[in-house]
Amino acid sequence: MSFINDNFMLKTEAAKRLYAAVKDLPIIDYHCHLSPKMIAEDYKFRNAYDLFLGGDHYKWRQLRTNGIDEEYITGGADEYEKFFAFAKTMPYLIGNPLYHWTHLELKRYFGIDEVLTEESCERIWNRVNESLQKPEFSAQNLIKGSGVEVICTTDDPADTLEYHAALKNFPTKILPTFRPDKAVEIGKDSFLPYMKEIGISSYGQLEGWLVERINYFNSFGCRLSDHGLEYMPFAEGDASAAFNKRLAGEELTREETDAFKTAVMRVCAREYARLGWTMQLHIGALRNNNRKMFEKIGADTGFDSINDLCVAEKLSAFLNCLEYEDALPKTILYTLNPKDNYVLGTMIGNFQKAPTAGRIQFGSGWWFNDQRDGMVAQMTALANLGMLSRFVGMLTDSRSFVSYTRHEYFRRIMCNLIGEWVENGEYPADYERLYEIVRGIAYFNAKKYFNF
Repeated sequence: MSFINDNFMLKTEAAKRLYAAVKDLPIIDYHCHLSPKMIAEDYKFRNAYDLFLGGDHYKWRQLRTNGIDEEYITGGADEYEKFFAFAKTMPYLIGNPLYHWTHLELKRYFGIDEVLTEESCERIWNRVNESLQKPEFSAQNLIKGSGVEVICTTDDPADTLEYHAALKNFPTKILPTFRPDKAVEIGKDSFLPYMKEIGISSYGQLEGWLVERINYFNSFGCRLSDHGLEYMPFAEGDASAAFNKRLAGEELTREETDAFKTAVMRVCAREYARLGWTMQLHIGALRNNNRKMFEKIGADTGFDSINDLCVAEKLSAFLNCLEYEDALPKTILYTLNPKDNYVLGTMIGNFQKAPTAGRIQFGSGWWFNDQRDGMVAQMTALANLGMLSRFVGMLTDSRSFVSYTRHEYFRRIMCNLIGEWVENGEYPADYERLYEIVRGIAYFNAKKYFNF
């Protein structure tokens, strides 16, 4: 019998009852990194490597940790050899969410109960590859078969959104998310080439262009923005002077950099508020730590980690200045460092306001916290400090078309946590109310909050 059974991760009778109430609800994946092009073109996966390992830096990190040579990770080795390296690594991932995710994916999509090891690798490889030849395993059909109602991709402001346009009649809503990091990060090497690419030569032009692009995204049904921040900037200053100085090739001070970032983000936030969008702030990734590997294989390849920051004061100042101007949109705050769970959990309470329940959200366990302990810590902090019952729940933050089992994983963990409180006598066994709460967190809160 597979360890992925009906009661997987459900330790109490209350947890089992609660999970039964949410397990078949649709999925709203309001933040992911799926390729709209792959969806629009209904991509067909070549084999198990292409589906499970192509572009998945979570897995690449663990392969390196297991002593696998880079040739079998991002190098030129045969794709079966790469999958075999992953299979050989899998038994040693005890306690790592990849172990659960992988076996959930194998069971839910391919009916495979067998544990992935080097001994079972060839059998599983052949069985997955055989299934991938069938029409139901194309990109579009994997989405349909996963019960996904809404997908929000992550898109640069300069994107034409042509693939979103091509998907307007697809039964799952495929909506863009506005991610203006390249226009915000004035200190990065990518900033000047990006300004040249979009034809911007003054700060005033940049402001106008961002407003125009936000409205363009809105016409495609966009309801969210996203900002990836290594740290939380806040400073008052002359953004135009900083822009001109950078355009002239001069180095900016930290104060000038932060004044520019603050000004650009304020311009964007005012538009988000006007349009009823939700602003997401992902705070605290320390990226591209390994210079040698960054130069060899680029960004997003498994060499990022958690930054150690003081976030409260500047985050408060940024949210406060927007609220004072009546320009604070609905906002979701994510931290990559779990030490800041209670910082964000208390910060959101400063800016709640009717009529939106949970107007400011403490976002789900993100990236390195996207595992059982991280999710429980995030939900427990939110429950202790705010209202878990108004939480908008899970997202995949993934590039994989079979990662929707992460919603199942989250729902099981959430129901187990709440079920434990019920079994311990810490909340009444009022199942009518409990079903409302868990169904809200699993699906209905997000549907209402984002106006999908």
